[in-house]
Amino acid sequence: MSRTRKLVGALALTTALTLTAACGSSTGGSGGSDAKNVKLRMTVWTSNQDQLKLFDTIAAAYRAKHPEVSSITFESLPFEDYNTTLTTQIAGGNAPDLAWMGDLSRDLMASDALVGLTDKLKATPGWRYDDLEASATKEFSRNGTLYAYPFSTSPYALYVNTDLLARAGQKTDPKNLTWDQVAAAGAAVHADTGKAGFVVRDFDYTSWNMLATVWTGFGASAWSEDGRTCEFTSPEMQKAFTFLHDAAFRTQAMPGPGTTADFFAGDAAFTVAQVSRSSLLTDTFKYALYPLPAGPAGEYSVIGQAGVGVLAAGKHKTQATDFLAYLTNPANSEKLAQFFPPPRTSMLTGEKLAANNKVLTTAQLQAAVVDQLPNAVTLPNHTNPAEIAQKGKTALDAMWKADADVPAVLKSVCSAIDPLLAK
Repeated sequence: MSRTRKLVGALALTTALTLTAACGSSTGGSGGSDAKNVKLRMTVWTSNQDQLKLFDTIAAAYRAKHPEVSSITFESLPFEDYNTTLTTQIAGGNAPDLAWMGDLSRDLMASDALVGLTDKLKATPGWRYDDLEASATKEFSRNGTLYAYPFSTSPYALYVNTDLLARAGQKTDPKNLTWDQVAAAGAAVHADTGKAGFVVRDFDYTSWNMLATVWTGFGASAWSEDGRTCEFTSPEMQKAFTFLHDAAFRTQAMPGPGTTADFFAGDAAFTVAQVSRSSLLTDTFKYALYPLPAGPAGEYSVIGQAGVGVLAAGKHKTQATDFLAYLTNPANSEKLAQFFPPPRTSMLTGEKLAANNKVLTTAQLQAAVVDQLPNAVTLPNHTNPAEIAQKGKTALDAMWKADADVPAVLKSVCSAIDPLLAK
């Protein structure tokens, strides 16, 4: 996705022209199209047939009440190319009406590429805007306006293969679990069984932002709160990366570079992954789910998010915003909750989440999801996410050697990304 930054530059120009043509309206009309034959298109990155079937069912119910909308299409784009494809569509004058978004959200908001949703959602009868969890809306808000509905708000948790721990004579206490204990138990499992200790899923020594699920427990942050200054050289970050480096190279509590281990296939004692990954669990081994272990800075929680917004460059902003309000109302949020943890506080109880989850218990979901959301932080996100990610990865490659100089490598990360943070 290295082309993303250049495409967003084109996106900003395209959006500015679109907004000018709409006379500055944040929820303008149908963009000159025939309001009696509106065709809405929404890009998504899921190809799961059950999820797409649910979207189609909700869309059909909406269209039954809105005959002016002749079709609603959910266009599935490959996840690995999603940002590039979406920004290419927008810059090329083929913007979808609605789109899912993850780390691209900051760029889209900074480029005025999204329609403000707050007024519409508050004005929709029965929508209950005050039901939204504040920590879930923060990432998609600017100056008090919500620009994307956080349709999936999934905390990261610690999955535990209790069979592997038993084989290695290890026990864990979820109420007092720390990262040091996880590393010790993971090292023992690896030594006794040959299986991996703990795995940070999707990290793979490339996606370094996933390590925020660990370093946050050390009190570390990738950059300052205003996003302008790199903080990889902080004492807290040095402690976090020393812990990770030791786990990979000294104790082998974590698989080293080039070694893969799939927890859900029974190849690791622990994995850090989103609660939504529970669908991968099978009955081939006994397992448990805990909140993230405490670090030196104490207990903490990290969430991964995806939002859905209305594109300002779309042809049908009014109808798209109305459909989004319908798609995300309380009744439909409850239906979507079987796949995507909702941001609505009224639905965030262990009992309600368990009703839609076939593998996790009410107690597990209460502890790992509901109790974690109020104080959760998100994974690092910034404008220019693709370029920052690539520059950071290149600098961090030197970390993943047995003789790495941890402070020196972290200093090189700041040298690489500081110029980008200031933009």
